[in-house]
Amino acid sequence: MPVNSFEDFPMSWKPSIDKTKKPIYQVLADQLKQDILNGVLLPGTKLPPQRELADYLDLNLSTISKAFKLCTLNGLLSASVGSGTFVSYDALSNAYLLEDSKPKHLIEMGATLPDNDSYEPLLLQLKSMLQESDYEKWFGYGRAGESLWQKDAAIKLIRRGGFETTVDHILFANGGQNAMAATLASLCRPGDRIGVDHHTYPGLKTVAAMLSLQIVPIKSDHDSMSPAAFEYACKHENIKGIYLIPDYHNPTTSCMPVVNRKAIGEIAKKYNQFIIEDATYHLHNEKPLPAIASFAPDQVIHIASLSKSIAPGLRLAYVAVPIRFKELISRALYNLNISVSPLLAELSARLIVSDQFEVLIQGHREQAISRNQVVNQYLADYPCLGAETGIFRWLLLPNKITGAEFETLAAEQGVQVYAAERFVVGNSCPERAVRVAVCAPKTIEELEKGLIILKRLLTQLS
Repeated sequence: MPVNSFEDFPMSWKPSIDKTKKPIYQVLADQLKQDILNGVLLPGTKLPPQRELADYLDLNLSTISKAFKLCTLNGLLSASVGSGTFVSYDALSNAYLLEDSKPKHLIEMGATLPDNDSYEPLLLQLKSMLQESDYEKWFGYGRAGESLWQKDAAIKLIRRGGFETTVDHILFANGGQNAMAATLASLCRPGDRIGVDHHTYPGLKTVAAMLSLQIVPIKSDHDSMSPAAFEYACKHENIKGIYLIPDYHNPTTSCMPVVNRKAIGEIAKKYNQFIIEDATYHLHNEKPLPAIASFAPDQVIHIASLSKSIAPGLRLAYVAVPIRFKELISRALYNLNISVSPLLAELSARLIVSDQFEVLIQGHREQAISRNQVVNQYLADYPCLGAETGIFRWLLLPNKITGAEFETLAAEQGVQVYAAERFVVGNSCPERAVRVAVCAPKTIEELEKGLIILKRLLTQLS
């Protein structure tokens, strides 16, 4: 014990560690992790200042700093300039939403899946392709120089989502998350800080953790990222870029106003920040708003994927990238992908060029509207945010129950939903809410069965 006495000193954490074990910073980090997992330190707890903790443990300040940094990179802690270091609200949450296998006793209302009406048209298109005399080319390696017409299809799809670009900007990826991973791996280094909304796509969180990147929550303005808060983060939070879902934000369902899109694009240009624009849900709107990329094409990596608008098995994303980033991201995609499936690339391109994708999207939209009408019927007495064409809703919970508590109760009754805690970032306080996927149940009858269970739980809690 150091000369100073801390017995009666009000510290939120007084760890006891074995200093004979080395390295000490790792021992301290392990102790912090265990105290979080065991509930000794609760999410949102502000930790003692590093210098104060160093004095208490009679250790070098650098040892404390290394332990805190390690825990921050692992998502356990969140540091805010001028405010201190906190136990992350998402430290205990599971960000991996798609389980290895779907529990048979649960009605799936967690994973954001479109309905399966597009499967038969996709099968017919596949059968047609495989009857062609040169069908074997779909099973070889794809080469970028052989895919020019497929890039034309990408241009058409991206234009449909609110952004005009050209073929020299297009790269292919095995899905949107793969494109995000390649972008972050190529443009960032371990320890870099990326700005996001207070609740964000869990796939971004898991990729950031894998690459040892810190994600920093940026304040909202009318339920979407505030341009003023973004500029503050550029000046004071040492961020390198931001990740956004401007259309039908996952999970909160908000839509960023055009004025904010333009302002954020201008700020990105001013501070030379990159923006990853996740356009997963752009196609759900009948008349999409202009993409952020249209206001700052030299700053934005625009990712348009097909899994939520056509079928989840179409693991293909079209990535429109600024020329200055293209070589870096292309190399990262190659190392992560090796190559995109020629079969899926050709199938997707044919759907788009023939305009069949418009028919499929319209069918999904009509199915979503039908299902959301059922949701509105059963959950009319509760705030359930989202549009009639959305494939998920954001259900705000009554009284003081947390999203995590409600997720557990729902699972016990046979319904899988996902709590706000799975989406929250750093020391942001999670909303008392759950995400409800309305198109994941195989039938409307199964959806109704799940909604009856959810309504019963809500009634009991009200």
